[in-house]
Amino acid sequence: MEKTVLTHVENQLGFITLNRPEKRNALSPQLIGELSEAFAQMKADKSVKLVILQAKGKAFCAGADLEYLQELQQFSYEENLEDSHRLKRLFSQIYEFPKVVIAKVQGHALAGGCGLVTVCDFAFADSEALFGYTEAKIGFVPALVSVFLAEQIGHYRAGELLISGEMISAKKADEFGLITGYMDGASLDHWVLNEFALKLIRDNSAFSMGETKRLLRSLGKVTRDQALDAAAEANARARAHEDCKKGIAAFLQKTKPTW
Repeated sequence: MEKTVLTHVENQLGFITLNRPEKRNALSPQLIGELSEAFAQMKADKSVKLVILQAKGKAFCAGADLEYLQELQQFSYEENLEDSHRLKRLFSQIYEFPKVVIAKVQGHALAGGCGLVTVCDFAFADSEALFGYTEAKIGFVPALVSVFLAEQIGHYRAGELLISGEMISAKKADEFGLITGYMDGASLDHWVLNEFALKLIRDNSAFSMGETKRLLRSLGKVTRDQALDAAAEANARARAHEDCKKGIAAFLQKTKPTW
């Protein structure tokens, strides 16, 4: 079976690459598991000072895998809860990762894919990229990411994005504070790798950056962890709701649900 996540290390940079371009790097159980393993690998590698999260193909990550969405409809509450906790653990692993994580977003980042961007420390995007927490459009609840997003950009802005479910441009994502910056796609690699990341490696202490991040993440951690557990339960409950079943069925059939 082909690996859905690739890794390599170069010049103190650890690269983690989503490798399902034919599926727009959709989040399958295999990809989530391999992504968690890749971050564990980068944590253990003492030569890695920063991590770049990137993707192959035209999309950064389109959210949940279509085939897996079909399977979810047959899950029990307990199975859905464990599945929700699996994604919760991945998001928390990245958010609390002891090294700086930079997302390089070369294409659209939607739903869970936008969640991946949210939990990184920095995110730079192609100016043509689109971002969106589109779960409400299929009767689902973006429960887990809401915890991180509200902490990052504030409850009001988070609510605007999560409740509307609208896709926004890289420019608007930058204005909202969802990403660090955006640029023409031809400049993205050079800027992220040769300007921003290498400047942090050259000018900043790895210890200082990691300790600063640890202190920031310790703020409100008890409350955040409690909120994430509640979000995982809300996520699991939402999957059994009739709206979610109707929305996923319409999504799979490429039709628009009537709410």
